Amino acid sequence: MTASGYFDHNATTPLDPRVREAMLPWLGQRWGNPSSAHRFGRMAREAVEQARDRVATLLGARPVEIVFTASGSEANNTVVASCCPPGGTGRLVVSALEHPSVRRAAARAAGHGFEVVTVPPGVDGLVSAEAFAGALTGETRLACLMLANNELGTIQPVREVAEVCRRHSVPLLCDAVQAAGKIPVDVGELGADFVVVGAHKFHGPTGAAALWVRPGRDLEPLLVGGSQERRRRAGTSDVAALVGFGRACELASSELAERGAQLSVLRDRFESGLERIAGATVHCKRAPRLPNTSHVAFDGVTAADLMMRLDLAGQAVSTGSACSSGAVESSPVLAAIGLDEAEARASLRVSFGITNTADEVDELLAVLRRELEALGVVA
Repeated sequence: MTASGYFDHNATTPLDPRVREAMLPWLGQRWGNPSSAHRFGRMAREAVEQARDRVATLLGARPVEIVFTASGSEANNTVVASCCPPGGTGRLVVSALEHPSVRRAAARAAGHGFEVVTVPPGVDGLVSAEAFAGALTGETRLACLMLANNELGTIQPVREVAEVCRRHSVPLLCDAVQAAGKIPVDVGELGADFVVVGAHKFHGPTGAAALWVRPGRDLEPLLVGGSQERRRRAGTSDVAALVGFGRACELASSELAERGAQLSVLRDRFESGLERIAGATVHCKRAPRLPNTSHVAFDGVTAADLMMRLDLAGQAVSTGSACSSGAVESSPVLAAIGLDEAEARASLRVSFGITNTADEVDELLAVLRRELEALGVVA
């Protein structure tokens, strides 16, 4: 299987061959538990710490501030559970754009007695600092605002919200999983207290993510047991995955500007082509967006049906809906920006990657037009 026709890079990205090459020795000829004191353990620990250095460099952080986790979801859950534990009281403020790992962790906190306040975005897909300020009180234990929305691609004003939170002495969690490796993510610039990134969104392996913790901020571990990660996350390190994570960060650090320019060209080419398809609407087009993400609705279609037709034709995109217990549910993110049920169900997300080419974008547009004609919505 090749990456040709794959336009769902916000879900996951193909593993960079250079990352795979770095991982391979730790999938066979090298091994060791990084917590072990003998030479095998020391070699593994050195590899993990080199990966930590590279993650820290990508984020403009210090290695000691990086906590490795198995996923962005785990990292988000760790922060919410630490700041809003069972038996605690207070308020939790989240944007309506958050990833399900934040939304559902917030719902669990609500079940434990916390008041959860959701801050809506505008129709442009952006949450304002003023809206956040209105939701913060002296009882607020945590605020959550992602850097880039995984569906719309909109880039949120995290720095401004962080300044508001700081004035209220409220810690801010920033899920930057969708942003890292595509746009600059500097923890000093963002001003958040917790920042989350994941390797598989920028051509690293699945199973490797990181949580940056601002010095001085307490963090109660979600997983307890051993003393790994300076007792902030128990569990034996997946050395191969972390080595791949580190290599992906190293490559992203050196190629970020080039990648951003390439992705912007692909996205703009796609959206220019959509102008020749009647009934196509690009959502949040005028807002700051990730360079690789286009969220579009097509009049008169159901996106799930169109997605399947595209898949059968060799083109992989995703819908603005999520499957839950066999039922298709409208995306809460699309509802939050004011889309009605019909437009939400007619929406597709197209997310480009560095493996895509201009010819592939043209092929996607041609197939898209053909399938819309077959559905009778484009003449």
